[in-house]
Amino acid sequence: MRNLKATYVILSFNVLIAVFMFFLSSIPVFRNQAYLLIRLGAQYGPLVSGGEWYRVITAMFVHGGLLHLLFNSYALFYFGTIVESIYGTEKFVIFYLLAGAVGNLATHVFYYRSISVGASGAIFGLVGILFALGFRRDTPIFMRQFTGMALLPMIIFNVVYGFMPGSNINNAAHLGGFLAGMAIGYFADPRPVYASWKRGSRIFWKAAAILSCLFVAFCFFMLIFFSRVR
Repeated sequence: MRNLKATYVILSFNVLIAVFMFFLSSIPVFRNQAYLLIRLGAQYGPLVSGGEWYRVITAMFVHGGLLHLLFNSYALFYFGTIVESIYGTEKFVIFYLLAGAVGNLATHVFYYRSISVGASGAIFGLVGILFALGFRRDTPIFMRQFTGMALLPMIIFNVVYGFMPGSNINNAAHLGGFLAGMAIGYFADPRPVYASWKRGSRIFWKAAAILSCLFVAFCFFMLIFFSRVR
């Protein structure tokens, strides 16, 4: 997976779902956006509690509109390429999905009856990784310009904007993903898998990344064939 840029694959998958959503919206039965979002994998507390746990994963690949997709795509491209270049593709895939899942679990707790979609929890996880990375003693000096305190103004702006009336921001996903990312960034070894001298470590991360991708595919399989929403 060394030469495969997962950031671009995720971006492409998000766009593919958005295009699919656009064409579906022209069909009368799908003109209700809330219904369409739920059919495509949005998170909704009662459904998750009712057994559709896979929505915690599928929701991070669905977006509520063009602007939502564009903003998240720009942020994912910017932060994703940085994190992937530091940690490598295998670790990036796992970290991204883990942060997104934690953000969506926080959404389940604090926005139980809200329909939630978007990659922002996972993206804030990437921000959290870079923020915490700046406080590690072994972080190279050249990385200080885009880690640690260098990110603080952007973080503060997003927190303030998120709590403004009418912002319609999922603060639970942002905070949950960010905290998960901080834990990852502080404790995870900031080296790509291929740079590790331990063969067992390389095998572990590669296998974990492949299994993570298969798990995402399984979640969409469950959504398509076993969701109660028809």
